[in-house]
This record gives sequence, C-alpha cells and structure tokens, in this order.
Amino acid sequence: MAELLYKDEVYAIIGAAMEVYNQLGPGFLEAVYQEALEIELKERDVPFVAQPEIVVHYKDHQLNKYYVSDFLVYEVIIFEIKAQDQLTSHNEAQILNQLKASGKQLGLLINFGAPSNLEWKRMIMTNGLSISQPATKRWTRKKKKN
Repeated sequence: MAELLYKDEVYAIIGAAMEVYNQLGPGFLEAVYQEALEIELKERDVPFVAQPEIVVHYKDHQLNKYYVSDFLVYEVIIFEIKAQDQLTSHNEAQILNQLKASGKQLGLLINFGAPSNLEWKRMIMTNGLSISQPATKRWTRKKKKN
C-alpha cells in the first residue's frame, strides 16, 4: 500500500481541528472556526498562512480573479473549512480548483457544521487527476464533563 502524502502534517492539522470541534461543537459560522483554528494552529506550532490568495493563470496571463483559501499549511497543504450540514461536490470542486491553480498536491476539506461529528476529506491532485485519499472521515465530538 502506498504511503499517505504528508501523513504527519495532516495528522497535526486534523488534531487541531478535532480540538476546535471538541471545544466549540457545531453551529457556529465558518469565521468563528477560522479564528479558533488560527489560535489552535499557533499553539501547536503548525506553520500556516491564513487566507492566502491563489492566483489563476490562463495561457501566459495571470488573471485578475483569484481564489482565497482558508489556510495554506506547511507551505504545501491547501486547507478549506466549512460549517454546513454536510460536504458537497461543490465543496470538493472548490478545493480541487484551488489545488489546480496553486500547483499543490494535497488539500484538506473539513466541515465543522455536521450535527454529530467533524467531517473531513483528503483530496489529492496529481498530473491533473484528482482523487479522494481516503474516503470521508468522521470524528465524533467528545462530551464535556460537567
């Protein structure tokens, strides 16, 4: 079996997302999770850039339009967050387009909005082909002790 691309880096990112989900749970706006993740990633010394612009090229021209990703982590992983009932094919297309435009190979798509668990996908772009590696994962929130 092939080794997962950026396995340790993804493990660190997912760990940070799980902590945010355990603390906040579902129901907040995406911007709340964005800010909380920035704090958590900093506390874990995970290098990131929040909301980097990803330029798009057409032939030899840089377009005026660009993507804004939620995070670029470890300089190699596009990281998009959502806060909705479930991930959609539109969400997957968004991150795949960001991978294509940036030339990066790995994207993470994490959804904080599912009512009972954290949902995430690992998306790979290689030679212009995309795959999900592996399928959608879910993390059930730990109940806080009173």
